[in-house]
Amino acid sequence: MTKPIVFLDIDGTILDHEKEIPQDSREAIQKLKDNGVHVAIATGRAPFMFEDLRKELDIHSYISFNGQYVVFEDEVVYENPLSKDDLDHLFNKAQGIGHPMVFLNHKGMRATEKDYGHIRESLGSLKFDHPEIDSNFYKQNSIYQALLFCESHEEEQYHKSYDTMHFLRWHEYSMDVLPMGGSKAIGIQKFIERVGIPHERTYAFGDGLNDREMLQYVANGVAMGNASDEVKKLAKHVTKDVSEDGLSHGFRLVGLLEK
Repeated sequence: MTKPIVFLDIDGTILDHEKEIPQDSREAIQKLKDNGVHVAIATGRAPFMFEDLRKELDIHSYISFNGQYVVFEDEVVYENPLSKDDLDHLFNKAQGIGHPMVFLNHKGMRATEKDYGHIRESLGSLKFDHPEIDSNFYKQNSIYQALLFCESHEEEQYHKSYDTMHFLRWHEYSMDVLPMGGSKAIGIQKFIERVGIPHERTYAFGDGLNDREMLQYVANGVAMGNASDEVKKLAKHVTKDVSEDGLSHGFRLVGLLEK
């Protein structure tokens, strides 16, 4: 494949601050596709969490779980699940401290506690309900990401205790748990190697801390105007806020669409 490929984060990039797709962004994505540009999603979300979005935008390639589950045109091309032994140890430690968890695979998620406030509030910010309860879910399924619910002053004990897992805070009350070294950048690397896309034809747009590696890895990393200064410093370009037609402006900024 010699056409350019664009990897788009979801929250704060495709979706605005109200979790809606701005009409200008919707039209700009369609124009890219009409021009032969391959469009893929790159997100920390699980595939089941953005299935409706993929259908709405007619996108069939994605990097999910921050790089742990990669799909090209509806075919899985890379998987990197968490170790069951590591999850078992982490679950027992978290349970002993009183920190609940949620385990996710590509089809669903299960929680270790019923109707827990931190779970309800953090997942509610993504417009998802509290998951069903099943503490053994990780023992019976491949888990590509877990959520650990604790506050920032409580997280250091986990960073110090595990050198095979990466903890990434995404909410006041929650951290992503990923295999160490896993990132959107690794997912993109596996994607373009499998598909045969030259690195110099890669673009990515994002705004979050989990987008840092991705924006540095691709040839053309674009930070949204609503990104933090830390993220903006790592990007090659900075566009406008997502709610100010930032995505379409960014496409024009890097030459993917005519100005």
